[in-house]
Amino acid sequence: MLVTFLFAGCEGQLTDAAAPQPITFIPEAPANLAASIPQPSHNPLTAEGIALGRMLFYDTGLSANGQVSCASCHQQDKAFSDGQALTQLGVSGKALLRHAPSLANLAWMEGLFWDGGVKNLESVSFGPLTHPDEMGQDLNKLLLYLKQHPVYPAQFRSAFNTDSITTPLVFRALAQFQRTLISADSRYDRYMRQESGGELTSLELKGMALFRANCGSCHATDFFTDNQYHNNGLGSSFSEEHEQLAFGRGRITHASQDIGKYKTPTLRNITLTAPYMHDGRFNTLQEVLAHYTSGVKPSPSLATQLQQGEKLGIALTQEEQQKIIAFMHTLTDEHFTSNPALVNPWPR
Repeated sequence: MLVTFLFAGCEGQLTDAAAPQPITFIPEAPANLAASIPQPSHNPLTAEGIALGRMLFYDTGLSANGQVSCASCHQQDKAFSDGQALTQLGVSGKALLRHAPSLANLAWMEGLFWDGGVKNLESVSFGPLTHPDEMGQDLNKLLLYLKQHPVYPAQFRSAFNTDSITTPLVFRALAQFQRTLISADSRYDRYMRQESGGELTSLELKGMALFRANCGSCHATDFFTDNQYHNNGLGSSFSEEHEQLAFGRGRITHASQDIGKYKTPTLRNITLTAPYMHDGRFNTLQEVLAHYTSGVKPSPSLATQLQQGEKLGIALTQEEQQKIIAFMHTLTDEHFTSNPALVNPWPR
């Protein structure tokens, strides 16, 4: 069966099994996050570019075996994480070295990956696309696939006004879509913007006060990250661990003071993105807070925020921990995890 489609300004015919669902939108920045969405001058957000990026993000054809997409490890219902400690969803089936982080509010992130090894969204997709344990793709084969596809040539022409399909354009389209992964419609956000549906209970408000006093220095602002790198006391010795896991930011900077430091993750949608930490070692928020209360290990690069005289960590009673967890539940953005503008556009 053939269906006529209108998608990002181009018309044609495809089988109904192949026709992607249309999308034409450019989001706005939520008032409590920023005045605008950062975007480089060489890759401004356009409805056509975003639409193409969403198609690419969900297309398993980008992988070497045709079975893995970006969305395999970044699933919308899990706030674009995957629910695994060290994912084994790539083409090789081998566990990756680090936990797949949630993708939210990336447009404002100053460093990407757990060690900040990439500085912009136009570069972030190269590693996952080509890594033998992730999508394992040869970029020349990827371009051949896109050029021979019944939809993509017209989509690239519409998005970038060119008949050429190149890897930089692939990365630019993916970056545009990822800049639209904006999460700021939780009960907490509505509370901050004084909108309907933003009521917080007494328990949650007490948890928010405790959170700001004890966690807010690293999980700062309404992004709930300071965009910095910290050693949060998961280990005291790094020499016997795998270098890729243990050295963290030090792998990039080659500075001894950065060994064991990792990017502060956002806590938005934290109840949906377990397990936690760069290696997914903690399954629950209770375990995370127990670590900060009594499990912090000393090391030369340990964050100063976790050094309180002779005692390490953050002094929190069980009751205080439960109040903080109650507050964290207010950071769940159900619109983000069900937004039709972010769903898989390909018929299934």
